[in-house]
Parts: sequence; C-alpha cells; structure tokens
Amino acid sequence: MQSLNRVHLNALRAVEAVLRLGSLSAAADELGVTPGAVSQHIIRCEQQLGRSLFERTSRGLAPTAFGREIAGLLYEGFSRLEQAVALSRRHADTLLTISVAPVFAAKWLVPRLAQFSARHPELRLRLDASVGLVNPDTSDIDLAIRVGEGGWSGVKAEFVLPLEVFPVCTPALAGRLRTPRDLLSAPIVRDANSTISWDVWLSPFGLSEKDLPAGDSFTDAALALDAAIAGQGVLLAWPFLADYALSTGLLVRPFEEIARTGDSYWLVTSQNRPEPKRVRDFKDWLRQEIAATAAKYKS
Repeated sequence: MQSLNRVHLNALRAVEAVLRLGSLSAAADELGVTPGAVSQHIIRCEQQLGRSLFERTSRGLAPTAFGREIAGLLYEGFSRLEQAVALSRRHADTLLTISVAPVFAAKWLVPRLAQFSARHPELRLRLDASVGLVNPDTSDIDLAIRVGEGGWSGVKAEFVLPLEVFPVCTPALAGRLRTPRDLLSAPIVRDANSTISWDVWLSPFGLSEKDLPAGDSFTDAALALDAAIAGQGVLLAWPFLADYALSTGLLVRPFEEIARTGDSYWLVTSQNRPEPKRVRDFKDWLRQEIAATAAKYKS
C-alpha cells in the first residue's frame, strides 16, 4: 500500500465523489466543503498521480478515460472504508463502559451483572475500577457510579439514594452486644481509608468513636469486611458492602438503627452529549437493583 503515500486521501475522496455524483457542487454538499475546495483537491490529486482525471468543458467536468477506469475502484475502496467505520461504530454502540469503586463492584455489582446481560444480550460490559471523578466528555466512560455530596462541575450527576451505615459482626459476636454501649468493650474493625466516622452512628446514643477500643484496621473496605466475617470485630458497614454477607448469615446487624452519613450515591454521565440507549437501559436496571437492596435496610 505504499502507493497510497503518494496521494492525499481527502483528494481521492473528492475525486471519487465527483466521479460518482457528476458535479463539483454535489460532491461539495456531500463532503461538507465548498466547490472551490473540491476543485483544488482534484488538481492536487491529478498532480500527485501525474494523470488527468477530468476534462474541463463549458458544461463542467467530464471524466477522462483514465478517470472512468479508476471510478469503480475508488468507489469500491471507499465503500469498504465506510463499512469498516460503520463496524467500529456498531462495536462502540454495543460496548458499555462503567466506572465504579472496586469494592462496590466486587461486593455488589459484579454478582448481579449476569442478570443485566441476560436482559440485554446485545451489550458488552467493561468495568473501570476507580474512585476518582471522571469526565465522560474526555474519556471513554459512559457512566460512573460515585459516592459523595454531588454538585460536581462539568458532569451530569443524578441522585440515587443516601449513603447509610450500620454495625455488622458475626452472629457469635452479636450475642455479646445487647445495647450500643456494649460496643465500648467489643473488638472493632476499621476501614482506615474510610471518611465515615463511627460518630455518625454512635452520637444519637451519647457515645463517641474515641471511646471505642483499638482494633485491627485495613486500607481496603473489602479486607475490613473479610476481617469482620472472620470474627475479628464489629465493622461500620453500608448495605452495598455487606449485603451478601448479611443475606447468607455470615454477618448480622446487632442493632436495627441506621445512620445517614451526609453522602449519597450518584450516577454520573455527560452533561453535553445525548444519552445513548445503552446508558438509559443500564441506569433503569441499576436503579431497580439498588432499590431492591435498599428496601432490605430501610431506616
């Protein structure tokens, strides 16, 4: 394909359009340029090929014998390129890229994705495990699930539900906890990177996090959850982190009280581009799944 290096591709496009449509103006309309620009492309192409493609007549351009000879080849070539671009577009339309926190993905979202795929077999999913705010306009992310206060600039953020927390522990440890004050003598498991203080749950009972005993801490929420499952202590968890462990009885809630943190779950998408159907379909499904989980832990 080294011969293609001799000719500018846009010039060949202009030549093909004029040969197929029969006039400079029709080609200009299709290409979105001026007739003068099309004419310049033709001149450049003829110079690069070293052959005349058109005869200039009083009635406009008429293809030369050489022009007629290559017309079919150019049409076939650009048709194949059009098919390649269309194929790429179809792949993009069926690929849904979601950005989500790793622990949210692992402990709640991923086990449910088979249900979404069964409902929408035409879509392929790609998960980007990250917690930083993303801009769908400058990345390949279609949708991000984020926790925070919202109000982020440059993106569309849709409220889903507030972030709530409650203590969880093994059934054996729960047998020692009759009142919230009993937490002051119980082992505590902590997520070292969490911004949620135990105070949001303890303060209504007149208690403070500083009164809790020291315990093991982990820099990953999933590891902290595993430690709680292993019986190492009581963890301040949220529904989407502990749902599986609670539903299988590995963990229990020693107290029914739930505390709101001030943060919420948000769906983040582009504020500038029309929302593709694949994104709308996933959002509809996700809201249903989130609502079903949240209903089990109503405050």
